[in-house]
Amino acid sequence: MSTEFTTRITEAVVASLDGTADPRLRELLAALTRHLHAFVRETEPTTAEWERAINFLTATGQACTDTRQEFVLLSDVLGISMLVETINSDTTDTTDTTDDRPGATESTVLGPFHMTESPVRELGADIDLVGGGEPCVISGRVLSGDGTPLPGALLDVWQASAEGYYDVQQPDVQPAGNGRGLFTADAEGRFWFRTCVPSPYPIPTDGPVGDLLRATARHPYRPAHIHFIVSAEGHTPVTTHIFVAGSEHLDSDAVFAVKESLVQDFTETDDPSLARRFGIANPFRHARFDLVLNTSDAPGVRDPEGA
Repeated sequence: MSTEFTTRITEAVVASLDGTADPRLRELLAALTRHLHAFVRETEPTTAEWERAINFLTATGQACTDTRQEFVLLSDVLGISMLVETINSDTTDTTDTTDDRPGATESTVLGPFHMTESPVRELGADIDLVGGGEPCVISGRVLSGDGTPLPGALLDVWQASAEGYYDVQQPDVQPAGNGRGLFTADAEGRFWFRTCVPSPYPIPTDGPVGDLLRATARHPYRPAHIHFIVSAEGHTPVTTHIFVAGSEHLDSDAVFAVKESLVQDFTETDDPSLARRFGIANPFRHARFDLVLNTSDAPGVRDPEGA
């Protein structure tokens, strides 16, 4: 292999991008070209191996539907989703509690199942429409970084059923919107809703990503969690999870999304008066936590448009 010739190929492709009007697009494509070419020079794939890689990516695209995003799943299991999310998230130290002010809630991956709009629900509503799981109440507040409550904050919530499936995976079993809800925090920034305690579950393995996991002897399981996207006027939204303390796979999440600050206790609660207040059978499990947003001009907050 002629190193001089392969280097010239890389330089020629990068030079061909000089006319790209968008400077950011030019930067991204040039970097992608350099890194891909370096990968090929380092690993020297055979023609058959390269064709297999192209076929794998083709199959990944073909597996995508309106309710399934195999490319997001691929990004997740390679740790790229988590890397991109972390780079673009608020970089404020969440362990800093100076003056008793909470740190901003850490972000984590969106995941491949935010594929449909969550139905608008009243505070206190039950998002578990199929039952069968352990009853649970989720409650807390949405706060600004200085501890001020954020009235009217929006919370987009979604989770798998007690059996570990999202509604879009079982359209003939689960009603549309099961495990999902769009809630508005009250005048004091408080939120609460009923659901079932989530359980660990495997990501879909019947497509190319599953083939990849089997080829690399990796398990497909995610620890038990509930997804949130939280937003409020004048603040940077956060996409995050709440993980169930003690869940299996917290230390080996298939998509590398666990952060210690996001692990919460789902406490066994035997309190008839509290159960009546929430409209849930006693005893039940109760998870209490606050979701904290930084103002959009806070130090360390990255501009989502990249400006």
